Amino acid sequence: MRPGYPGTVIIGIDTSLGTAVAAIARDGEVLADEQSADPLGHAEVIGDLLARAIRVASAPTHVAIGMGPGPFTGLRVGIATARAFALGRGIRAVPVPSHDGIALGVLLADALTDTETPRFAAVTDARRKEFAYSVYEGLDDDGLPLRITDAALSPRDDLDARLAEAGAARYDATSVSAAMIALAAARALDAGRVLAGPEPLYLRSPDVVAAHAPKRVSA
Repeated sequence: MRPGYPGTVIIGIDTSLGTAVAAIARDGEVLADEQSADPLGHAEVIGDLLARAIRVASAPTHVAIGMGPGPFTGLRVGIATARAFALGRGIRAVPVPSHDGIALGVLLADALTDTETPRFAAVTDARRKEFAYSVYEGLDDDGLPLRITDAALSPRDDLDARLAEAGAARYDATSVSAAMIALAAARALDAGRVLAGPEPLYLRSPDVVAAHAPKRVSA
C-alpha cells in the first residue's frame, strides 16, 4: 500500500502486554502492524514502532488506545504516547478495552474458518500470581465482541473455577493486536458507541505511593 492512503485511517496503540502499533483503514484493511513482545521495554521501542506505522499511514484521522487491563507502568506509556500523538495531530483519541481487541481477534479468526466460538474469557497475566479476565459471547450487531463481564482480577489458582461458573472457555493471550484495537475503534465509531472511559483499567493500585510529610524537627 502506498504511503498517504486516502480515506479515514486509524492508528492503534496498545502496551498492556508487549508494545504494539498498527494502522488500519476504516474498512479494516491493515496498512501497518508493528510490535515488540518485550513486556518491559515499552518506552524504548514505542517511538520507533509509531514512526514505522505513520510512514505507511501518514494522515491518520483517529488514534485507538488500548486502555488495559495491564501493569501500571507499561500501560501508561502507551496511553500517554497515544494521547500526545492525538493532541499533536489534532485528531480524536478513541479508548478501547484491551481485552476487546483480544476477543475481536479470536472471533474473527474463528469466523474465517466457520468455527463456532463458545462463550470464552480473554485472559492476561496480571503478575503477582493473578490473572485479568473478561468474558465474551460472540459478536453483536455492530460487529463488536459482546462483553458479558467487565475485566476482573482472579488469583491464579481460582481462575478455572471462576470461568467454569461463568460457562466460559479459557483463552490465554500473550499479546494484544493493535490492529484489532484499531478495528474495534472503527466499528465503535461507525456505530456511535463508546467502548471505554478515559481512565486506564489498572484493576489494582500502583505500587508507588506519595511520600509522607517529613517529620518536624524540634529545636
